[in-house]
Amino acid sequence: MAEIKQISLFVENRPGRTAKVAKTLSDAGVNIRALTIAEAGDFGVIRMVVDDPEKGYKVLKESAFTVSMTDVLAVEMKDTPGGLYEIVNTLGQSNVNVDYAYAFVTAKAQKAMLILRVDDIAKARKVLSEMGVKIATREEIQAI
Repeated sequence: MAEIKQISLFVENRPGRTAKVAKTLSDAGVNIRALTIAEAGDFGVIRMVVDDPEKGYKVLKESAFTVSMTDVLAVEMKDTPGGLYEIVNTLGQSNVNVDYAYAFVTAKAQKAMLILRVDDIAKARKVLSEMGVKIATREEIQAI
């Protein structure tokens, strides 16, 4: 089962840079499904899941952005108190480290989704599946 591809960009932390990223993707017809931005002084890291990661990567690279693609997991999370704890506790007890995560809730699909970058994606997939956590496919993310 293929992981979800996440696009990461290293960008200058100045006005208009995020707009340029969004415009580049919009002009190419690439839809952002989930997004997080972290600042680190003069620079920032934009991480996103898009509906067409190969196309998104290509157009951003062609627009001179510093971009990479990473495998992540997208899992359905209970949209209740303790939903996140249930997942990260299971991973921690199984010695799977969460490098970072971000989440979103969608009214259309009535789901809470958690995007996870972990140190052992195969093990995370296995322990979460055994726990009954639904791991989303690329097609399911595109449909949200």
